[in-house]
Amino acid sequence: MSDGIVIRDGRDADSDAVIALVDLCWSAYPGVILDVDLEEPGLRHPASHFRAKDGRFWTAWRGAALHGIVGYAFDPATATVELHKLYVHPDARRGGLGRRLTALVEAAARDRGAARIELWSDTRFETAHRFYRGLGYTRTGRTRDLHDLSNTTEFHFEKRLGP
Repeated sequence: MSDGIVIRDGRDADSDAVIALVDLCWSAYPGVILDVDLEEPGLRHPASHFRAKDGRFWTAWRGAALHGIVGYAFDPATATVELHKLYVHPDARRGGLGRRLTALVEAAARDRGAARIELWSDTRFETAHRFYRGLGYTRTGRTRDLHDLSNTTEFHFEKRLGP
């Protein structure tokens, strides 16, 4: 695309940049704390983490700067893909990168024969909720408490995939 952003498969060596991006995104919300070793150890080896979940992880770069990430896990027993870690750098928002990254997950889900995609999102991430609804994801009414350092409660969203 003309925005100069290149999306590629994520690598474990991207870990420092991935952690910095997630921390930047989380720090915009009061009380949201990133403790990688205690609560998000998969960020230390993101590509391996998602491969172990029968999934995939992508990164989006402009030059040497990481502008976005997304991953998914696949559950063949339920034919469900779970979207994880969709984060876009504040400087790259509203330019379609989030849609491009989500489209990768949706295409992978269809290729894998998934009947639906689901995701969980912190109740404080209201902008993300609007984004997901705009892409056809529906809040199911389910919530979960993570009992983490951030005192996180998450909303559940899903999108049914057609034939």
